[in-house]
Amino acid sequence: MDLLPSRSEAENILAEAQAQNTNFWSMPLAEHCRVVARFAETVAEKGGLDSNKAYIFGLLHDIGRYEGPPGDYHVFGGYTLMKAKNYDSIARICLSHSFPYQDIKAYGGGGYKGEPHEIDVVEAFLSEATYDDYDKLIQLGDAMGKSEGVCLIEVRQFEIIRRHGFDDFTLKKWDAIISLKNYFDELCGMDIYDLFYDEIREVSFLK
Repeated sequence: MDLLPSRSEAENILAEAQAQNTNFWSMPLAEHCRVVARFAETVAEKGGLDSNKAYIFGLLHDIGRYEGPPGDYHVFGGYTLMKAKNYDSIARICLSHSFPYQDIKAYGGGGYKGEPHEIDVVEAFLSEATYDDYDKLIQLGDAMGKSEGVCLIEVRQFEIIRRHGFDDFTLKKWDAIISLKNYFDELCGMDIYDLFYDEIREVSFLK
């Protein structure tokens, strides 16, 4: 059985994370999670997926930042937190969302860095998992969701490069993200940019 929190419970989990570390869980990060959730819900509904599940996955994909440390740890931190709550499918999303292709080097800034036991868990997952539509959807949402709203892939990826830097795997990651968009364009029978046309124009070209 796929155990999931209700929407209100998921919102409470996010709110608790913010309350636990108000300095780190700034408004932009919380809003990024809500944008990804809304993106995932909208695309899921158009593509015939479970929009409620997609929303919850999007809302909690970054919940591993609840302890406050920056960077890579949030992947493993979210996995362990959601596992402890028996939300196994959300735990999976916490691992998969940062790896649009299944290689530990897909994480921005030179690949995932962490303690040896964390790396073992992440590498084992990446070697064994078969991504489903929800893994792919949250990966794409994370690649298009700024805190201000949904934007062009290129705009969000430039923001990430400014934070993590450009490495030998950046273009491979971009190619994987473009492939994800093409996948959901086909699933939805339309260019998914059109689902957010006005928002993308406004957010992508903010002064």
